[in-house]
Formats: sequence, C-alpha cells, structure tokens
Amino acid sequence: MGDLTPFAPWLARWDLTPDGEPFQTRYARNWLLPVFWRDAPAMLKIATSQAEIDGAATMAWWAGGGAARVLAFERDALLLERLPARRSLVAMAQDGLDEDALRILCTVADDLHAPRDAPPPRSLHPLDGWLRALAPAAAAHGGVLNASLHATNLLLAQPREVAVLHGDLHHENVLDGDDRGWLAIDPKGVLGERAYDYAAMLCNPHEAGGPKPGRIPRQVAVVAEAARLEPRRLLHWLLAHAGASAAWCMSDGFDPGPALATAEAARQALGA
Repeated sequence: MGDLTPFAPWLARWDLTPDGEPFQTRYARNWLLPVFWRDAPAMLKIATSQAEIDGAATMAWWAGGGAARVLAFERDALLLERLPARRSLVAMAQDGLDEDALRILCTVADDLHAPRDAPPPRSLHPLDGWLRALAPAAAAHGGVLNASLHATNLLLAQPREVAVLHGDLHHENVLDGDDRGWLAIDPKGVLGERAYDYAAMLCNPHEAGGPKPGRIPRQVAVVAEAARLEPRRLLHWLLAHAGASAAWCMSDGFDPGPALATAEAARQALGA
C-alpha cells in the first residue's frame, strides 16, 4: 500500500480502515484515500490549500442536500460518504447524451442553491475576488481575455439572484449517488450570482480541443431553459468564466487552449 503518512492522524482519530491506494487530484493536488468508517465506504480527503479547506466548509453546510454527505470535518481533513458512481456524466457526454447530462447538472445546481436554515459559512469567497486573476491576464495577453474581463465587470456591477455557489460545477464534480440521485463534490465555496455555476458546466471536460462548432449556442439554450436564465446573460457568464479559467491555467502551468477556445465561442455567439 502507498504512503499513508498524510492520513495517519485521521485514520486513528476517526477509527478508519484503509480500503485502497491513496491518490492525488489532478489540479488542486489534494490527497484522497478510500476508507471504511463504521463499516460504511467513505473517502478521506486531506486538503493542500486554504481554498480547499474553505470549500470543505461549504460541503459541510450543504448537509447532504444535493451533495455527498460529510461524515466528519476538522482542519484540513474531510471525511465524505463514498458514492457508488456507477454512471458518469463525462461518459454520458461522450456517448452523445450531453444535453441529458446538462439537465442533471442543472437539477443538482438547483438543490445546491436552495436556502438553508443555517447561516452560510463565513469562509465563502465573493465572486469578484474569485475572478480577480482575469484582469492581470487580460492586461498581459489581451485578445479574447479583454472581452472576458469586460463581460465580468458588467455582470459584477449588477448581480442577480445571489446564492452560495459551488464554483466549479462541471461533469467531473457531480457523481452518481444511486438511490440518492446525482450529488456534487469538491466545491470551491463562492458567493455570487447563481448563473455563474451554470457557466462551468458548459466548459465540457471531455472536449480537449475546445467546443465543436455550434455546440455553445445549442447547449446554452438547453441550460438557460432548465435553469430559468436569460440565454444572453448566461453567454456573458460563460465568456467571463472561460476567461478566468484560462487565466488560472496560465498561472498554474496548464494548457489554457480549451478555455480560450470556449471563451472565443461564447464571444462569437454573443456577436451573432
């Protein structure tokens, strides 16, 4: 079995039994380990940044409503129910069922955005600060990032329907919970206009080279109808989010090409 050192304190504290090999996530580089907790399958996650710890606080606040249940949460450690995940939204999209996958994502977003009795976590990131990487990237690289920044500034100046957001609600962050339905994982914990969450789901992770011609207008129409949003405002949010995603990729050493291509497709759709 791999190195369990990062997990050792929590295995003892919560009386957990390892049930697989530890691994790291692709972007945030968090550590995860399948475990058993009270004879039930669970996933132990060790966050590697304050942003991930803040997201875990949002996960706990949702209390299983539209999201995987939090079994324990302390400092940088999060214990989640382990979902069956027999079906995959990415696989659905690859098999020509992307519109069905988008409607599922919209239903999950509705559950996540619903009001709770408890006050929201104090760790939430305001959306204007969350998108702050876009301005210096636009200044340095120009092009479609200038259009993304302009759209962002317009949207943030007049926010609508402010809610607690997931912040990264795409196909890979919603898992099959079997009889519990589809459930979100890995939130970022953002506060802002609810339409922002629907923009991320239009940046399909399975399209490495960017969106195919005609996909963005067609799927914006699907999401706008399912989420009760104005299509053009959703396109503006997509332009903003894709530009910010490209800026994050540049900063973290990942390929910004797919995000830039999505931003350009959104800009062209707005022009049309």
